[in-house]
Amino acid sequence: MFDLAFQNLLSPMVLFFVLGLLAALARSDLSIPEAIAKLLSIYLLLSIGFRGGVEAAHHGFTGELIATVAAGILLSFGIPFVAYALLRATTNLKAVDAAAVAGHYGSISAVTFVAVTGVLDQLSIPYDGYLVAVAAAMETPAILAALLIARRTDEPTARVAGGDFLREVAFNGSIFILIGALVIGLITGQRGMTMLKPFIVDAFPGILCIFLLDMGLVAGRGLKQGWRYLSITVTAFAVVMPLISAALAATMATLIGLSAGSTAVLITLAASASYIAVPAAMRLALPAANPAIALTLSLGVTFPFNLLLGIPLYIAAAGRIAQ
Repeated sequence: MFDLAFQNLLSPMVLFFVLGLLAALARSDLSIPEAIAKLLSIYLLLSIGFRGGVEAAHHGFTGELIATVAAGILLSFGIPFVAYALLRATTNLKAVDAAAVAGHYGSISAVTFVAVTGVLDQLSIPYDGYLVAVAAAMETPAILAALLIARRTDEPTARVAGGDFLREVAFNGSIFILIGALVIGLITGQRGMTMLKPFIVDAFPGILCIFLLDMGLVAGRGLKQGWRYLSITVTAFAVVMPLISAALAATMATLIGLSAGSTAVLITLAASASYIAVPAAMRLALPAANPAIALTLSLGVTFPFNLLLGIPLYIAAAGRIAQ
């Protein structure tokens, strides 16, 4: 595990993330224009989705695929209840803020998903392409769970902007491009991959480096602005909760019988925390919640933890579990 962690820490992707983090903390004027950052994000989701569709077309719709998607939905819906109970027992966060944070930790980070698949590709560890569909399925159940939790509290938190909220969830850009690219990959199969390989596969590592440089800048700025929310117990939650989620996912993967690579991806998905889709939905669904708390934890603490230490740990654990 330590050898794997060392390799991951010295990979170009992680080092570019660290470079961005240091630049932000040092108050450098280094920045990536927002339009370019959005383009990079779209490219990464498109590439991951398309490759997943091609792999799913090759793999076929099997019982394992259905079971894994079901496990992902169950994890996404169930983890917020565990996270909420832990937050209420160990921190002083208000119920509405704890519910919003719990929703972030039940959903997934597409960038963390991209990072773990990149590491697995570097290590030549195969994983099933249909996990892209699992990632897409794990985006929204956590949002519904957070709303159920919030409505059970005594605080006035349950106002939901019906049509706007449903549209935000159903047509969130990251979900839309991921599923759309997956469908296109399913339709075109290997023929489409042959046509797009230089763009979809060969350019992927370099673009990921630029994107993670920008994510380092964003994480560093978030830490500078939201540090006042990072009490010892709240910060500990942002490190402990991913490990709890990882353990739950590892149990699911063992029951299904996934390969080492697929187990590592499922564990990483469960251990990640959303900072794109869920914040947008929570802004509409739980306007009383303070968005800075969840964003600081998910992007400023959990994302760096997973990128630097979590992913090597999850891959090492998956190798033991799937033996």
